[in-house]
Amino acid sequence: MRRLLLTLSLSLALAAQTAQAADDLAADIAKDYRSHLGSLFEHFHRNPELSHLEFETAKRLAKELRAAGFKVTEGVGKTGIVAMMENGAGPLVMMRADMDGLPVLEKSGLAYASTAKQKDWDGNLVPVMHACGHDVHITSLVGTAKQMAKRRSDWSGTLMLIGQPAEERVGGAKGMMADNIWKRFGQPDYAMAFHVSSEIEAGKLVAVEGSPYSGVDSLDIIVPGIGAHGASPHRGKDPVVIGAQIVLALQTIVSREIAPKEPAVITVGSFHAGTKHNIISDQAKLQVTVRNDNLETREYLMRAIERVAVNTGRAAGLPEDNLPRVIHSEEPTPPTVNDIPLTQRLKAVWRARLGEDAFDQNYRRLGMGAEDFPFFTIDPYIPSVYFAVGGTPKADFEREAAGGAPVPSHHSPLFKISPQPAITKGVEATVIALMELLQK
Repeated sequence: MRRLLLTLSLSLALAAQTAQAADDLAADIAKDYRSHLGSLFEHFHRNPELSHLEFETAKRLAKELRAAGFKVTEGVGKTGIVAMMENGAGPLVMMRADMDGLPVLEKSGLAYASTAKQKDWDGNLVPVMHACGHDVHITSLVGTAKQMAKRRSDWSGTLMLIGQPAEERVGGAKGMMADNIWKRFGQPDYAMAFHVSSEIEAGKLVAVEGSPYSGVDSLDIIVPGIGAHGASPHRGKDPVVIGAQIVLALQTIVSREIAPKEPAVITVGSFHAGTKHNIISDQAKLQVTVRNDNLETREYLMRAIERVAVNTGRAAGLPEDNLPRVIHSEEPTPPTVNDIPLTQRLKAVWRARLGEDAFDQNYRRLGMGAEDFPFFTIDPYIPSVYFAVGGTPKADFEREAAGGAPVPSHHSPLFKISPQPAITKGVEATVIALMELLQK
């Protein structure tokens, strides 16, 4: 009985200590938001920059991380940033934040809305907006840096903070890897990132045990034909008809060949052929996006698309030396796959520190967006967790459900995030996870 009482007493003391630590961290972050992070977020939101052109964003982020006590290297992968803090023996843990905006004219109505314009990669002057929440990510990275520096006596190891360019063009992570980031700064034992989401209640967390983001392939299908007069179709082979048959046949791959609960998408986004009403052209071109959540499904989809395209051409009577061709127009992006044991470990510590109510219990992943984060983690494999933090107030979802204005999606000119709950919870969840992985 005495031993039981002692164990119970120690458990209660530990629980009280954990609760106090959580309260102290939340209070520190809230104070930092009021004094600095809130205005920093508005600065980033007003001054977005396009992919690979984030020169001023990178400069300001580097300045903030240096002020927090980190050793910062700029220009990694062109505009990327690596900030390091060595703090004794222990693992190397990486936290990444992407920092680029989009060529979108902001119509959010926010007092701090972007009116920025920038010359794009082709020299065109375009409006720029943080229409995907990357301003939340880099602001939270600064908040995380300050909290981890303040708590150096409570953790041991090396912390690597990354400001990544060009996520929107799926090139920033590859660029930093091509710049030998792991050889120069050390290969992480663990990697983390988070994304703010307009589909999740503000301040709530989601951590998927599996794939939070899909892999994507961009394909061109070149459909040959034999040109002829539109009045004499029997003299040619019509690539418009063959292409249309390919488009329809592609739909059956997902609906009839992929298991019903296995995520997969094949979308033909562009179909170009012909020049005039009465000319049967000699070529059509389809542009296709393919999405999946694991590499096995991807391989099946690639084989099936090739099979459908080539054999539809054969069925139309095209010669063997002139059948449809499937071409990768861009390098494939692999799916983002969370390490399940690591995800379970971090979810357990989040529950212990923040309570079960910290998670969005109603979240269901409905889309198949892609991310370039796995280029950091897939080869060589690094156990990683990519989680989400909500950014839309509960009242906005209730208004939408009652028939009111819908919640704007990411990449919309109307997109907006409630910054305080998103940033403070993003910092808090990140710090808790880092302290777990960098235990003394």
